[in-house]
Amino acid sequence: MHLHNFNQSIAYCEAKSLSIVMEAYAQNCAGDEIMEIGFNPNSGYVYIALENGISICSSFGQGVEYLCTNFETGEETFFDSYNEAELFYQSL
Repeated sequence: MHLHNFNQSIAYCEAKSLSIVMEAYAQNCAGDEIMEIGFNPNSGYVYIALENGISICSSFGQGVEYLCTNFETGEETFFDSYNEAELFYQSL
């Protein structure tokens, strides 16, 4: 597991988002392999990128979203639930 784009200190909104994505991970997919935990300064998203291709995201301390990336086309699709994201990957 790799931490990406976090400084020595984490701002309040980033810390809040990190707690939100960790809680979503614990509730929905605990035990799935984590590839990376990071912060995207361009979008403001804090994320957990899983080895299965799903990323759990939150920005500015708001609710969680599940991001799926089609690695063939680069298209990114957001879902409201982990189950929806899993079903999306099964349909590819």
